[in-house]
Amino acid sequence: MAENAKELFDWFLASGTFLDAAPFGSGHIHKTWLIRTAGQDKDDYILQQINNNVFRNVPELQENLERVTVHLKKKISAIPGSDVRRECLQMIWSREGKSWINDNEGNFWRLFVFIPDHISYDIVDSPEKAYEGGKAIGRFQALLSDLPGKPLHETIPSFHDVEKRMITFLETIKRDPAGRLKSIIDETDFILRRTDKMKIIQQLGREGKIPVRITHNDTKFNNILFDKNGKSLCIIDLDTVMPGYFHSDFGDAIRTGANVAAEDEKELSKVRMDISLFAAYAEGYLSETRETLNSTEKEYLAFAPLLLTYEQAMRFLTDYIDGDKYYTIHHEHHNLQRTQAQIRLLVSMEEQYEEMKSIIRRLV
Repeated sequence: MAENAKELFDWFLASGTFLDAAPFGSGHIHKTWLIRTAGQDKDDYILQQINNNVFRNVPELQENLERVTVHLKKKISAIPGSDVRRECLQMIWSREGKSWINDNEGNFWRLFVFIPDHISYDIVDSPEKAYEGGKAIGRFQALLSDLPGKPLHETIPSFHDVEKRMITFLETIKRDPAGRLKSIIDETDFILRRTDKMKIIQQLGREGKIPVRITHNDTKFNNILFDKNGKSLCIIDLDTVMPGYFHSDFGDAIRTGANVAAEDEKELSKVRMDISLFAAYAEGYLSETRETLNSTEKEYLAFAPLLLTYEQAMRFLTDYIDGDKYYTIHHEHHNLQRTQAQIRLLVSMEEQYEEMKSIIRRLV
C-alpha cells in the first residue's frame, strides 16, 4: 500500500479530493494503485511508481508518452462520435510542470486519469474478441503513423532485434554457463535451422522496403480495454511504444492471442494456433491499417507470427542455457518448458502458413 498516496496525489494538478488508494491490476513491472476521489462528477486516477530499473531513462520514457498521448488525443478528437476521455490515456501534469515527480527517496511517480466501466481480458476465446483486438492495435498504429517530429526514444534498445538476439543466443551456447547444452540438442537445432529465414523482416527494412514506424511492442490482449458491449476502447501500457516494424505488434498479438494453450503449457499436444482467431484478428487489424501498410508490409504480414514466436522461443531457450537469469521461473526447467511450448506453437503456425498467407491476400 502506498502509505503516502495522498501526499503523492497532491503533487499533481488533479481535480477532486483524495478519498483512498488501493493496489490495482496485475502488472509485473510498475507498482500501481487506484486513487478514488470524493464526488460523483470527479475523475478517479491511476497512480504508478515507475520501475526505473527496467526503464532507466525516465525523462525519455515520459517524453515518449507525452508525445504519443497528445497526438492520439488530437487525432481521436477529430473522429465523429469518439469519446477521447475513454479512448485515449490522459496523463496529469505535476505542479512542477512535468508528467512525473520524484519523491524524497528518489522514486519516480506518474498519474493517469482512470477509465471507468472498462473490461479487459487475459484470454481471446472468440473470433469477435480477436477482431476487436486486431482493430484496436491497427487503429493505434494507424493513428500514430503521422506523429510529427523526431523519432521516439528507444525505451528498451533492440527489443525486437532478432539478429542481435541470435548473436546473444550463439554466444550463450558457446559459454554454456549452466552446463545444460547437451540436454537440449533438439531445441537448439530447431532454433539454428531457422536463423537465416528469420532475418527477412530486418533485411527488408535495411533495403528500405519496410519502413520503421511507431509500434506498441507489448500487444498482449490484456493491454486492450473494452467497453461493456465488447467493443475495443483504448490501448494501455505505453512504456514500450517506440520505433519498430508493424510486424512485431501483429506477430506478438497472434502469438499470445491465437494460441489455444498457455505460453508455458506442459502438455504439448494442447498447443496450437487457432486459424479462426488468426483470421478474425487479421480482419480487424487490416480494417484499420489497410491504407497505411505498403505492399511489402502486407506481403509479409502472415510471416510475422512465425517470427515473433521464434524470437520468444529463442529468448526462453537463451535464458535456460544461461541459468535462468532473466525470466522469473517457478521450477528448475520452466524456461525449457516455455521453449518447448513456443516451438510447438511455431510448428503449428508453419503447418498453417499457406492458409495464413491466403487469408491475408483475401483481406488486403
